[in-house]
Amino acid sequence: MLPRKIKDRVYWLGAVDWDRRLFDSLIPLPDGTSYNAYLVKGSEKTALLDTVDPSMAETLMTQLEDVSEIDFIISHHSEQDHSGTIPMVLEFFPDAKVVATPKGKDILIDLLKIHEDAFLTVQDGETLSLGDKTLRFLYTPWVHWPETMVTLLEEDGILFSCDFFGSHIAASELFMRDEGRVYEAAKRYFAEIMMPFRNVISKNLEKLKGYDIGMIAPSHGQIHEKPEWIMNAYGDWVNGDPRNLAVIPFVSMHGSTREMVDYLTSSLVGHGVRVELFNLPVTDIGKLAMALVDAGTVIVGTPTVLAGPHPLAAYATFLANALRPKARFLSIVGSYEWGGKTVESLAGMIPNLKVEVLEPVLCKGAPVKETFEGLDRLAETVAGKHRENGFA
Repeated sequence: MLPRKIKDRVYWLGAVDWDRRLFDSLIPLPDGTSYNAYLVKGSEKTALLDTVDPSMAETLMTQLEDVSEIDFIISHHSEQDHSGTIPMVLEFFPDAKVVATPKGKDILIDLLKIHEDAFLTVQDGETLSLGDKTLRFLYTPWVHWPETMVTLLEEDGILFSCDFFGSHIAASELFMRDEGRVYEAAKRYFAEIMMPFRNVISKNLEKLKGYDIGMIAPSHGQIHEKPEWIMNAYGDWVNGDPRNLAVIPFVSMHGSTREMVDYLTSSLVGHGVRVELFNLPVTDIGKLAMALVDAGTVIVGTPTVLAGPHPLAAYATFLANALRPKARFLSIVGSYEWGGKTVESLAGMIPNLKVEVLEPVLCKGAPVKETFEGLDRLAETVAGKHRENGFA
């Protein structure tokens, strides 16, 4: 794809990756993704903001063929999908300086073996003049690595945000037009990589309120011409209360746990609690992560395998612990035959979660009358806890 003009002497470069379906060997990409780089031409200097994944390097280098000089390569985030082509760009523009935070410099040296002399480090709030265009660098740690920053092009009011406010979408449209599609993709993106750092991201959002931002240009997905839309969404995901939602990731080997989960779902709905089920053998982990953004309660459904939880249930619990959702309550349901330590094992896997553990419901063999009565009590407890906390 050819370079595309955003504003006067400000261009989108990069590549749309229509085919990619997995990121970091972990994260599903149902809509592909894009690697956005941006070129800003001032009256005196030219800056390239971020590069592309090395798999798309040829596309970027073709776009740069008619660029006579690059003075600065801005690296907002050192992960290779943004930084991986910097060494190739430096081969063509050897006098360019790589602009990064001090932590970013160290990571880029580690990952890409860029020579130390190629760097220009900047402090939080520092500016860089391109002549009639000014770049202001703002530290935004933990979106989603410790070295990250964003750049505000002051004269044009464009915030180049890298992963912040991004979304994994492959699209021909440069600007966001389909709010529903982008909202889901951006929420998935937030859930998968940023949710664990909510407290720091809240401070970063507050920090950005002090600047005149008319457009947000992330390094994945489409450009936001209405920055308040995506910033308000982030504010809700980061600072909003949990919802009246019970998220139930589960796995069932011979049907007993599935029967319990189905009954519990019906009982929860009858008590006015919304439910999202995730059958783990066929679950899109990104969808589960998105649901965890809003969950008031998480209930893990698992049979006992070799005296402990099913490995997929353990994985879902590990994931929840890593993502640190806002959920306030957690419980476990499932079946066993000759005993085990399922509850103890799962409880030991959630040290990061600030949750109240509600009484589990476990049954020996297939569920019986007492099992269903226990599930009704759990549903009633969850509903009551949600009402007490004002979950909407």
